[in-house]
Amino acid sequence: MLPSEKALVPFVSVDHMMQLIHHIGLERMLCELTNAIEADFLRWPAFDKTPRLASHSEMGVIELMPTSDGEVYGFKYVNGHPSNTRTGHQTVTAFGLLADVATGYPVLLSEMTLLTALRTAATSAMAARALAPKNARVMAMIGNGAQSEFQSLAMKAVCGIDTVRLYDIDQNASAKCAVNLSTSGLNVIVCATPEQAIEGARIITTCTADKQYATILSDNMIGAGVHINAIGGDCPGKTELAKNILTRSSIFVEYPEQTRIEGEIQQLDSAHPVTELWQVLSGDADGRKTDRQITLFDSVGFAIEDFSALRYIKSAIRDTGFSIQLDMLADPNDPRDLFSMLQRSA
Repeated sequence: MLPSEKALVPFVSVDHMMQLIHHIGLERMLCELTNAIEADFLRWPAFDKTPRLASHSEMGVIELMPTSDGEVYGFKYVNGHPSNTRTGHQTVTAFGLLADVATGYPVLLSEMTLLTALRTAATSAMAARALAPKNARVMAMIGNGAQSEFQSLAMKAVCGIDTVRLYDIDQNASAKCAVNLSTSGLNVIVCATPEQAIEGARIITTCTADKQYATILSDNMIGAGVHINAIGGDCPGKTELAKNILTRSSIFVEYPEQTRIEGEIQQLDSAHPVTELWQVLSGDADGRKTDRQITLFDSVGFAIEDFSALRYIKSAIRDTGFSIQLDMLADPNDPRDLFSMLQRSA
């Protein structure tokens, strides 16, 4: 029995995702993803919003991230296991799905390990484009793991940085990142300390993996007139910045109800003022007001970003060979007679 059209759902595998990225071009795709995410942030009130559903263990966390705009439903499954690299596994893996709200039928299933790296970098670039000092050309990249190259290239493509200063406690990670970026057109400088890495940087991105309260940036390291993308702290008990940096900064977040649990601001009183990034993008709230202001995007990742990325992929694969059709949905001749469909298959 051949599956009907109603039974088929397009699936984007890791191989197809890689082919699609090369087909579009990585920097162009980062720019287009940035714009797609910003477009959905501009219609933020249209979305269902809830903090992600997390299952924590001593080894890491497994999460579901759902949202809907009333017409399309989307979710992402994602894990975060910092010790996975010791056994040759990825720290983060993910897949995602879009469905038609009217019927409940899935319309796309996709790998999201690569896509999460892309959408995270695009979201950082979107925030920096709105909040960083004008004409910022140097970024410090603190934490040189799997996300570091994507962050660097997104800042180059979207925000126009020309220099990235790398630091990681693991020198091999910095060396890896430097090699991977050697043909990117960026001036890449490997630094021996975080203090050296932030010299001259107007944009500072922190992306470390340890699941613990940590102080990657101390208070005396951060001067006036910088923008910080803090993206490593993304679960309860995991932070990267000294508390005093937060109290000196104008703080911008995706969804306060989630960020107060998982982000850097878990260190602060629950009434500490923050601004939702969508309000800055829509013009409903101020972003950077002065050259000396410290702006901080306390990013933990939110479901709407994944929704945007999946919608972008659904459009991008149209009329290409970068997906396969999965026989995922039962489609009996009579919708009320699933049993007969089973019997016929024998």
